[in-house]
Amino acid sequence: MSLYCSELFPGSCRYRALKLPPATGVRDSVSESSFPWSERHLRCVWADPAFRPSPLFSNDGRQVIVENPGRWNLEAGPDFLDAVIRTAPDESVFRGDVELHIRPADWRHHGHSGDKRYRRVIAHVTYFDGSLPETDLPAPILQIPLRQPLKQNPLFSFDSLDLPAYPFATLAPSPPCAILLKTWTPEQRITLLESAGEERLRLKTIRLTEAMTGGALEQTLYEEIMGALGYKHNRSVFQKLARTLPLERLRRESGEDPTCAYALLAGVAGLLPTQTNPLWDEETRLFVRSLWDVWWKHQSAWHVVTLKQGDWILANLRPANQPLRRLMAASGLFIGKDPPISRIIESSRKDEPAYRAIGDMLQAAGEQSYWAWRNSLAGHRTSTPSSLVGPGRAATILTNVIVPWAAATASRKPEASRLTDLPPEDDNRYARHTAHALFGRDHNPNLYHSGLRQQGLLQIFHDFCMNSRNGCQACGLPEALAHQS
Repeated sequence: MSLYCSELFPGSCRYRALKLPPATGVRDSVSESSFPWSERHLRCVWADPAFRPSPLFSNDGRQVIVENPGRWNLEAGPDFLDAVIRTAPDESVFRGDVELHIRPADWRHHGHSGDKRYRRVIAHVTYFDGSLPETDLPAPILQIPLRQPLKQNPLFSFDSLDLPAYPFATLAPSPPCAILLKTWTPEQRITLLESAGEERLRLKTIRLTEAMTGGALEQTLYEEIMGALGYKHNRSVFQKLARTLPLERLRRESGEDPTCAYALLAGVAGLLPTQTNPLWDEETRLFVRSLWDVWWKHQSAWHVVTLKQGDWILANLRPANQPLRRLMAASGLFIGKDPPISRIIESSRKDEPAYRAIGDMLQAAGEQSYWAWRNSLAGHRTSTPSSLVGPGRAATILTNVIVPWAAATASRKPEASRLTDLPPEDDNRYARHTAHALFGRDHNPNLYHSGLRQQGLLQIFHDFCMNSRNGCQACGLPEALAHQS
């Protein structure tokens, strides 16, 4: 009798009901409903050539050759990005993303059919056999089952997978660049990362110089910092808000009062609550009322260009990253009789800018505001205040905005000796991916524990890893490194 039989473990039915959506269309078989492993197991199999079966075949009978399984996606969206798959005998090449499921019908269950993030999927890989109608999937796409190919390997077992070790502990051979870099000294590796980091800052400086054509120096800085405050999910919407409500007009209409400026920003953003929430405490009610006392006087003048709440991504965000909270940081930075941004600009243009002091000023934005003690309008007041701009986000703004902006406006290159003092930013999946590729899974992260070296990893990723259409085999980095060694 199967160890996973419902008669032996009747309580498991209740738990499986939490994980498995109601079946629609083709009914799951008993073996499918009792599958004991997770999608993460399948992702490990797909990522690791030591476990990924070969040959594979698509449902239409073509042999599938995985030239590049893609990058393991650590965020929302398809499981693997930028894969390269070839089919035989027709020799078609597919480039795009890969999504894995236990059952073919999970594509519908998970709502991918109408999700634009899945439009680039070129392979739907499932454990169980079966096909979905072409109308449910993006075209062209390969539907690839794993069950039978895995069964043909008598040594394979899902239990042998070390799930927490992935995605970085795959048993794939080291890429050519990693083999070459093993012969380099630590100093040579540091030089590589820092030089690549300077190149990335140079390109950012050129972009900002072009954006400031016409003399809109502070407005450009305002838009760039607003974008950084929006983080990756709301970056473009924050910048749209900055263009809709320019800094000069924000200062004029707010009378340089940070609370009034915040009310204007939240109002034009379309994020001011229109109804009282019964979960609000008295302090929150008074705070929201004070914002409406400002906004109702200006609302009619802005109603044509006011953003909609649907423009924002609000779900699945950390409380600290919610746009309403970040907008208070923007108000605290740019508005006031002596706003912090003025001191930041002055400090950044010095021959020896105090990057630590600039970071402290960024983190101090809005430190006396309502949001310093709150993570949400409906939440409780915290016992201690927290920064509206954390150290990692402050480092991101400093490195990606302040330094290139200062270089663009001062018409001089920042001192290289000072760039090495840039603090590390928040953890970045692209930087981690590149560090793993270059230095192997056992490398010391202290090698790139600085803002400049992180920028270097990102530049290498964009120049080589992301643009190598056929994976490491066609990458030009090893040849370039060989000329420098």
